[in-house]
Amino acid sequence: MAVLQRRELVTAEELFDSADDGYRYELVRGERIRMDPTGGRHAAVAVRIARLLDEYVEAHDLGVCGTAEPGFVLQRAPDVVRAPDVSFVAKARIPEAGIPAAYWPGPPDLAVEVVSPSDRLADVHGKIAEYFAAGTRLVWLVEPAARVVYAYRSQHDVQVIGGGGELTGGEVLPGFRCPVRRLFP
Repeated sequence: MAVLQRRELVTAEELFDSADDGYRYELVRGERIRMDPTGGRHAAVAVRIARLLDEYVEAHDLGVCGTAEPGFVLQRAPDVVRAPDVSFVAKARIPEAGIPAAYWPGPPDLAVEVVSPSDRLADVHGKIAEYFAAGTRLVWLVEPAARVVYAYRSQHDVQVIGGGGELTGGEVLPGFRCPVRRLFP
């Protein structure tokens, strides 16, 4: 008879406080998922998006942007912590004490996921579902190889924007407009 071993579930706080072993992790239903390093194109696209967003957000005093995968607690018991490549949190949702030193309590208003060659499509769509279930209002899925952005306003309302199109912030980032071609080096 086979004996099933139960994995010990980890909380968001335990993940945040765990010793640095040189890897990055997300937490999916209490299980630590190691994140593979990304490639150069991924990093160049992510930093370009972060720069464009941050300049707009700062100029209009809309909130705060993050990059380098800030953790967001999307669910509790079991905990889910996701780390988008770029994120935006509206000013009204920043805690009174300021930007948290640990993971953000709750979802970003905008999550940007830049697809890496090692990403599995099913995993990426799972993240999108988790973001919306937690209250994220807009997700941009960016595919550098195809030079395309999928702008999700809900899990089922998606706009495909090619290199000749324009990405907008909708109600989440009022007035934000950017030609998609500017996102890709």
